[in-house]
Amino acid sequence: MAVKIQGLKDNARKTAVSELNARLADSLALGMAIKQAHWNVKGPGFIAVHELLDSVYANLQEHIDVMAERVQILDGVAQGTAEVVAKNTTLKEYPTDLTSTADHLKAICERLRDHGGKLRAAIDTTDEAGDANTADIFTAASRTADKDLWFLESHLE
Repeated sequence: MAVKIQGLKDNARKTAVSELNARLADSLALGMAIKQAHWNVKGPGFIAVHELLDSVYANLQEHIDVMAERVQILDGVAQGTAEVVAKNTTLKEYPTDLTSTADHLKAICERLRDHGGKLRAAIDTTDEAGDANTADIFTAASRTADKDLWFLESHLE
């Protein structure tokens, strides 16, 4: 039985589900990239970066779950299989031949910056469609992405 949310038009619901699934694909792809870096990073500051990547990954996972649950609340289907993510992510493919701390940090920062920009665009899209609650989810995810980007980029100074 579909949940009928009072005051939410069908267009707002459809727009939000579409945006949530798009950002879900990017978030899951970003999470895999972060784990790739975490498992393979070597060099100066190894343990600090290794642990920081775990923290960034954990932060991202919290927002992934909220996005997927919001899709369900809006009577959509959260799409997070490896096949769907590989097909739908808009993030640049993560290189598998990196080992240096600096190279991994640059690659993760590039993708996190791109992800943050897309989250901010999703804020506007869902707000304009009339779903302030979904826009709020994207705002929280964007705020976390910005902070994590700052932490990661600080290691490149």
